[in-house]
Amino acid sequence: SYDGVPFLMHDKTLRRTTNVEEVFPERAYEHSSMFNWTDLEKLNAGEWFLQNDPFWTAGSLSRADYLEAANQSVCKLEDMLEVIKDNTSLILNFQDLPAAHPYYSTYINITLETILASGIRQQAVMWLPDTERQLVRQVAPGFQQTSGLKLDAERLREKGIVKLNLRYTKVTNEDVRDYTMANLSVNLYTVNEPWLFSILWCAGVPSVTSDSSHVLRKVPFPIWLMPPDEYHLIWITSDLISFLVIVGVFIFQKWRLGSIRTYNPEQIMLSAAVRRSSQDVKIMKEKLIFSEINNGVETTDELSFCSENGF
Repeated sequence: SYDGVPFLMHDKTLRRTTNVEEVFPERAYEHSSMFNWTDLEKLNAGEWFLQNDPFWTAGSLSRADYLEAANQSVCKLEDMLEVIKDNTSLILNFQDLPAAHPYYSTYINITLETILASGIRQQAVMWLPDTERQLVRQVAPGFQQTSGLKLDAERLREKGIVKLNLRYTKVTNEDVRDYTMANLSVNLYTVNEPWLFSILWCAGVPSVTSDSSHVLRKVPFPIWLMPPDEYHLIWITSDLISFLVIVGVFIFQKWRLGSIRTYNPEQIMLSAAVRRSSQDVKIMKEKLIFSEINNGVETTDELSFCSENGF
């Protein structure tokens, strides 16, 4: 904040998740860090989550929990650390402060002091920002130096990185294996579905970030798990079935084509010629028959003419 109190806020401004437009309408578009903590405490940061229900959980709250959530204000880093310090890990990232902020050059130191004073285990803190890594290593050597960049494993080790925080869509199974072999742990975000959580679990991903922890906590093991021997058996069986189907299709095609009479082009031409010759012979025979009939008729006429004239 403007008076040096570290607090939690995802956006650069307060407009989306608080009622700043009602309380401080003239300052609604200011950077959230330009507010004093006393002003931030006046804002409501709970009603938006109940009205918009981004995590689909508002309906599961009891009446008392609903009223308590609706009355929440902006959370200080100190208060959050008090809640999680015993059994939860923390991925820490920062927004760049405006250059006019009075703590622009010292906010890293203030944040480190707040974390160390909370009593949380240093090994539970994953330090994501690239700024002031050397200072952080000196003040809090137990912090897990974490990177949000997908780089070569050797290069990451040279920079002292021990953990990666990446979007799950940018990582393959080979990447997970390579980073694991280089002794680099991988955390993937944002994983909300049990089936995706199960796939990443089977791929060897050690941890994920989720907006649906209340759902994933009910998944004690991958929802679809197959032993290697069973997988190999199914794979070999499917290959054999595919091979038999292909062979069967070839045999059927060969049998079908073999049952069809084949003709040689020369035989076809010869047959056509033979049929044509037969037709010609038939026509010639018909012409001869008609010719003989006509000759017979003419001879009869001549005989009749001779008898009439006395010859």
